Amino acid sequence: MAFPTETVYGLGADASNDAAVGRVFSVKGRPTDHPLIVHLADAEQLDGWAAIVTPTARLLADAFWPGPLTILVERSASVSLAVTGGRSTVGLRVPDHPVARELLRAFGGGIAAPSANRFGRVSPTTAAHVAADLGEDVDVVLDGGPCRVGVESTIVDLTGEVPVVLRSGGISIDRLEELLGHVVDVRVSAEPAGGGARAPGMLEAHYAPEARVILASEHDVIDVVADALAAATGRVGLLAPTVIAGLSEDVVELEPAGTADDYAVVLYSRLRQADRLGLSVLICVPPPNVGIGLAVNDRLRRAAASSM
Repeated sequence: MAFPTETVYGLGADASNDAAVGRVFSVKGRPTDHPLIVHLADAEQLDGWAAIVTPTARLLADAFWPGPLTILVERSASVSLAVTGGRSTVGLRVPDHPVARELLRAFGGGIAAPSANRFGRVSPTTAAHVAADLGEDVDVVLDGGPCRVGVESTIVDLTGEVPVVLRSGGISIDRLEELLGHVVDVRVSAEPAGGGARAPGMLEAHYAPEARVILASEHDVIDVVADALAAATGRVGLLAPTVIAGLSEDVVELEPAGTADDYAVVLYSRLRQADRLGLSVLICVPPPNVGIGLAVNDRLRRAAASSM
C-alpha cells in the first residue's frame, strides 16, 4: 500500500510483520540492509519503539511532530530487525498529513515505509508518480494530493553523545540548532560503513532521473549549457530558480523552480518532467544553500552523482 505524507509518498507495511516488510523491500528493489523509517500516529507511541527515550528525543518529538523529522534511536527489543536492516537502531517519525495520520490512527501500530518508488530513482510526490513507478506491484494507492514539502524528512541520529544530522530534509538545520541551543553535527555525505546504510538517503548516488543531471551556478550556467549542447546526443534542458536570460533557443527551459521552499516542492516533479520530455541532459541551477535549500542541493548532488 502507498500513502501520502507531507514529504513524499510512502510504500507502507505493518512494521511488526516481517513478511509484509519483506514485500516492501522486494517491490522497491531495496537492499535489505538499508533500514526503513517507522511512521507513528503520535509522539505517545515513541516509548513502545525506542529502548530509551532521552530528553533530547522527547524535546525534538514535542517540537517537530507531526512533521518532517525522523529521529534515530536505539530500538526496543520488540522492533524487528527486518525493519532496521539488522541494526540496533530504528528511525521514527510522525507524518504531518491528514490521510497518513488517519491511516495510522486506524491501524494502531507502526507502518514501515520508504518512498514509494524503485530504489535509487526519483521520489514520488503525487499518487500518479507512484502508479507510474510501481504499477500493479502496489495493491492500493491512497491519493492525498501533491506533497506540500516535497523532499524527505530530516534524519537526526540521537544514539550518540550529541545529535548528528544524517540526512537534510524538511526541518532545517537552523531550526534544529535554535531549539537545541548549539551547533548540530552534520554528516549527510558519509558513506555507509560495513556495507549497510545507517539511515535512508545516505548513498552518494540517489534520486536519479533517466536524464543526466549536471549542476551549474548562475554565473556559469550559459557556458555549461553551451558545452552540453555541443556534446549532447539528445535534447538539453534547464531547471533554475528564475528565468535565465541569453539561453539558446535549442534549450528546453523548464518552468522556474522559484524560492528554495518552492524548489523543494517541485524538484521531483521537474526531474520526472525531464524524462517525460525525453531530455538526455538536465542542467540544474541549485537554490541558495540555506534552510530547505540544503536538502534540495543534497538531492541534486546525489542525482548528479548517479549520472557520472
